[in-house]
Amino acid sequence: VALLVNPDKTPWLSIEDRKHAILECTNDLTGVEVDTFQGLLVDYAVSRGATALVRGLRGVADFDYEWQMALMNRHLAADLETVVLMPAPQFSYVSSRLVREIAALNGSLAGLVPAPVEALLERRRRAATVRHA
Repeated sequence: VALLVNPDKTPWLSIEDRKHAILECTNDLTGVEVDTFQGLLVDYAVSRGATALVRGLRGVADFDYEWQMALMNRHLAADLETVVLMPAPQFSYVSSRLVREIAALNGSLAGLVPAPVEALLERRRRAATVRHA
């Protein structure tokens, strides 16, 4: 699992928190590595000897973006394939934007994110409440 460090964005969770959460969510799986990178994903993938990128596609709204990304990645690294996975129907509407909004407004994240992510977001929510009190 490769996490982009993008200096142009201010994510809700630090890269360290995101990496830790993914490690917790995958600790029962063998062969899973979690790493961070800067720059182009294709450059990182090639440097790791990857032969395929795995991307998620929630629905039709994501298709155009992912299609363009796959074609551009193919242009930049012709031997690197893109594999697209479809989510289970119960997760097809879940997005990071919606999860952040629900968390910020003290809504329940049960069933929307894995338990370690839910716990991390709850800790962040409590810390933000203490800072604003």
